[in-house]
Amino acid sequence: MNADIAPTTDERTVPTHHFTIRLSATPKGARLARHLAAERLHAWGWPYDCEANRTATLLVAELATNAVVYGRVPGRDFRLRITLHREGPTVRIEVTDARADSRPPAPGTLRSTSPESESGRGLLLVEALSTHWGTTCQDPYTKTVWCEVALG
Repeated sequence: MNADIAPTTDERTVPTHHFTIRLSATPKGARLARHLAAERLHAWGWPYDCEANRTATLLVAELATNAVVYGRVPGRDFRLRITLHREGPTVRIEVTDARADSRPPAPGTLRSTSPESESGRGLLLVEALSTHWGTTCQDPYTKTVWCEVALG
């Protein structure tokens, strides 16, 4: 398990905090991502019991679970990156997995699932609770699903 926690400055020269960790693409890794996100946000000033922490943690859980279920390649981890922008304040959540070929539908094109369905609501939650979300592929081996959430 590799973790990197460092305050930096983004392109707008607004102080931010970054947290990055690689986790196993397993249900245990997805649970750990959720717990670590809650802890990191708490350390950055958003307590565990506040709505902002709960919302961001839920989004981490959804994206990490999708990485495990749909983006898993045996032997490859997924990466969680959380960036806090004090201006706003806003948090950006990025989950990178090993399946560049398995992209989710584009924002705004998601369809509701039937009430009887046991799955298929994760990205609907991401779309409903985040201010922006999307997918990027910067190389042929990975994809990143990201979202941004206003904390204030």
